[in-house]
Amino acid sequence: MSVFDSRVTLTPAQIRFASLLRREVARFMKIKRQTVGAPLLETFLYISVFGAALGSRVGELHGYDYVVFVVPGLIMMAWAMNAFSNNSSSILQQKFQRAIDDQLSSPASPLELLLAFTFGGFLRGGLVALLTFLAATALVGVPVDHIEVLIPALFLVGFFFAQLGVLVGVRAEQFDDVSFAQTFVLQPLLFLGGVFYSASLLPQPFETLTHINPIYYMIGLTRYGFLGYSEINIPLALLFLTLATAGLFLLNLRLFRQGYKLRA
Repeated sequence: MSVFDSRVTLTPAQIRFASLLRREVARFMKIKRQTVGAPLLETFLYISVFGAALGSRVGELHGYDYVVFVVPGLIMMAWAMNAFSNNSSSILQQKFQRAIDDQLSSPASPLELLLAFTFGGFLRGGLVALLTFLAATALVGVPVDHIEVLIPALFLVGFFFAQLGVLVGVRAEQFDDVSFAQTFVLQPLLFLGGVFYSASLLPQPFETLTHINPIYYMIGLTRYGFLGYSEINIPLALLFLTLATAGLFLLNLRLFRQGYKLRA
């Protein structure tokens, strides 16, 4: 038999996972203006406002133009917010429609369901982050100094916030719960995590408070990957982010296996 006659055969588990993931991707691509266009416009406005209004006044931070300094944080924020919001809203919506019941009773395993939800949000966040990077590169130019750190850091950030969105969606009982988590918890942590400033320039106790914020270290990893500038211990931050992501994934897997707040 010729090697050209060989075909790739998917297992039933792979087919189920691909079908579930395709549904998640199709869901957010049906409303591209809301799920992709709006976050991209928001980032464009951030770059324009901070670049034009503040950049000329601030000048440089640690040897980088101010607008270039904030772009890595904007890219990470775009990935985090979109991965989180996609999964939290998707799961809660399916709970209200009771569509989740059919999935839980289907041949798909809890692991397959969790991975499909996870990578649905991961891909949406990654798409918005990629478009943000391309737009920022076209507008101001963004270097990539340490791709060996940038790739695993962004992967872990996307996976972590996708898992966080799953957790909030599973625990939420109404859309106000998701909105509260996003508006009053996640967004303040992102904005106070060093997206728009350097923690080393803050007076006490604000510098110490910023160091307590876990998102500060995620932004630090991303900024180091792009610019090569760091205020944190890179290997230690990667290790703790890996452990936190793995722990959150295992927690969600346990909740899916138990059907916690998923079954009627």
